[in-house]
Amino acid sequence: MLEAAEEVFAAEGVGASTEAVARRAGVGIGTVFRHFPTKEALLEAVLVERMRALVEHARAAAGDADPGTALFGFLEHVVAQSASKNALAGAVGDVTEVVGDVRGELLGAVDVLVAKARDAGALRRDVGATEVVAVLVGASHAAMWAPDEQTRATAVRVILDGLRITA
Repeated sequence: MLEAAEEVFAAEGVGASTEAVARRAGVGIGTVFRHFPTKEALLEAVLVERMRALVEHARAAAGDADPGTALFGFLEHVVAQSASKNALAGAVGDVTEVVGDVRGELLGAVDVLVAKARDAGALRRDVGATEVVAVLVGASHAAMWAPDEQTRATAVRVILDGLRITA
């Protein structure tokens, strides 16, 4: 059901109906409401599930043989998903409360990626996970304002390049 909800909200926006989610999941609307008593509860669950997927992605990337490629690939992945994630976050109440524990797990996983990339000489030494997350938020917002894919890709590359070691 969560997979169906994510697909519907990604395709139609967070204003999509719970009936559309039920149809996509192949269940009745009553089944949706038994699991998620309100649409906000469903949106919250989709947001938490999205954050859990990012945690798993970051943890898997930490095993990459090239820590720089792992970190920057992860960051680009997050930016690519940011528009729909930001829409979900805007549709729920207190995001910090909703994502709670999984937010801490994500920050921990990013911290590992950052430390490995820094140790490998792919990331500036004066940058930690907190700064990387702040840059990531900025890159995500910049990507949403880009009028086309080429502009988005260039803007994100310029922003993320600020994290790299320069010669």
